[in-house]
Amino acid sequence: MTIAVRGKNIEITPALKDYVTKRVSKVTKYFDNIGEMSAVLKVEKGRHIVELTVPINGMILRGEEATADMYASIDQVVEKIEKQIEKYKTKLAKRMKSGTFKSELVQSALQEEDDDTKVVKTKRFAVKPMYVEEAVLQMNMINHDFYVFTNTETEEVNVVYRRKDGHYGLIEPEF
Repeated sequence: MTIAVRGKNIEITPALKDYVTKRVSKVTKYFDNIGEMSAVLKVEKGRHIVELTVPINGMILRGEEATADMYASIDQVVEKIEKQIEKYKTKLAKRMKSGTFKSELVQSALQEEDDDTKVVKTKRFAVKPMYVEEAVLQMNMINHDFYVFTNTETEEVNVVYRRKDGHYGLIEPEF
């Protein structure tokens, strides 16, 4: 298990790196094989932000937390990742190849099916070709957090979405 700890606008002290390594290593108890985990520690406008990325067999678990204290942010992001694992462990165990997820932690979860993820509604709509800026405008006009469209420039289906920071993101497929 390797953990890459990087800092932006903050110096990563040995004590801080040790704390990140100690806390993040809790996540490894769920898996046999984990890729290189990445922790990015940032300080922006007095907020201490921690982004944690855990690659597992082609899947990526990601969490981000921001508080006034870096150590509290580290604790909260690890808790967030653990909650994601607990919530999705049945699905993770089914999707992943055998030997990745520690079976003793999943046996009971596999027996009880999780009905929380039932698809209760299906929507169909025409995906219209447009530029990214036009898609953002359409998304704002219908007051949604995302908008699916065909990008005129790439002729592929894309998604624009509103980020927590108020800016916009674009999702493009990669084949």
